[in-house]
Amino acid sequence: MASSASPIHHDVHGKALSLNLDASIYGTLAEIGAGQEVARWFLSVGAASGTVAKTISAYDKTVSDDIYGAGTRYVSKERILAMIDHEYKLLLDRLTPARGKDTCFFVFADTVAARNYQGTNEQHGWLGIRFQTAPGSQPSQMLLHINLCDSTAQSQQQAIGILGVNLVYAAFHQTSAKETFLEGLFDELSIARIEIDVIEFGGPSFADQDARSWCLELLRREMAHAIVFDSEARVVEPSSVLRKRPLLVMRGSFSHPELFDPSLFQAARQQLLAEGALFEREPAMLLEMTIHHASRLENLAVPEMLACVQQLAARGSVIVSDYPETYLLSLYLQRHSTEPVRFILSVAATAKTMHEAFYWRLPGALLEGIGRLLATNVKLYVAPMPREAFRAALADVPGRLEVRNSDSEHVTLDDLMPSAPNLHLVEYLRASGRIVALR
Repeated sequence: MASSASPIHHDVHGKALSLNLDASIYGTLAEIGAGQEVARWFLSVGAASGTVAKTISAYDKTVSDDIYGAGTRYVSKERILAMIDHEYKLLLDRLTPARGKDTCFFVFADTVAARNYQGTNEQHGWLGIRFQTAPGSQPSQMLLHINLCDSTAQSQQQAIGILGVNLVYAAFHQTSAKETFLEGLFDELSIARIEIDVIEFGGPSFADQDARSWCLELLRREMAHAIVFDSEARVVEPSSVLRKRPLLVMRGSFSHPELFDPSLFQAARQQLLAEGALFEREPAMLLEMTIHHASRLENLAVPEMLACVQQLAARGSVIVSDYPETYLLSLYLQRHSTEPVRFILSVAATAKTMHEAFYWRLPGALLEGIGRLLATNVKLYVAPMPREAFRAALADVPGRLEVRNSDSEHVTLDDLMPSAPNLHLVEYLRASGRIVALR
């Protein structure tokens, strides 16, 4: 039986070699789209015959369809599952009679779109492993969705190779604790190279574990920038919710989930439709919460975060991110959709967005931050709010923001009176239609 914990820390070379030298572990490596980078490690470190039953790269689409079936996108969850299902059945059928009593079988697979020559494609992939923890046992399984962040295809391929070896090693040696598994998964990697934004698993190695809590842990460990939940509170590949859809986005807080107002989504949808554009898909309503606010840190435990997500998911898809500033979230959303993005902000949040204190890290300060936020097809829809709530929301902001005197109990966008030069910037953004009062 494979050990549940590793007594010695290995680099990726050591991990691959130690697996090769373990006579009880034997399996198939199937890779599509970015070469055979994981198999390369096992074949190059020596003693590969101890672990590798077969490597395969069904790179041609016709060949791939003939082996794994047609009808799915080549870089998708459906394709990775088809690969694992096919190769695992084949492995057991061929080798169980000869060595099933003494061997823990596994299949590792990946299907990846690395950077194309022009750098214009979505650079992401799915990796997965199905494995036995004892000879003849029911298998466990883990799937990962990744985004590739290196600037060259060669570097991306190298990162895939490292992650794949880490995944195989962790499956056999580091399943005893979530923390140990995730730490091992990112050995010799960083979020600057790879983001992992979906983890799915099942089987005896992960009994009584919730994969959604593992995904939220990715944010704390700086292994992901954002985790996307669908309307049933399931973690999904971001493009399944965001791709080619207009996006209505409301930022909020784990500490005050009750402030998400569904009526604002309806008002924003009407405002978007009134702009007159035609859309192929219905606008997606997104509720986003960050673990790193620009002005404070919310240190909620993962179970509390998950409970909040479950509460809100019925109102729309939920994104949990580590983005303090809205312009970072804007850049993330534009990775997945070129359709209109409309941020629904309270008038207090808008005032903060226009405050230079939140852009000191950028060389271009406020102007650079606003330029990144309000890129092509991005606007702010600004909602009014009670006057007392407005004052409370800006209590921790340096300086003083004047608002127009009024008998109204609510502060609107028209009531904001920023001082020069911010005044001129706000006037320009309103006149150009980048900031719009939500009626």
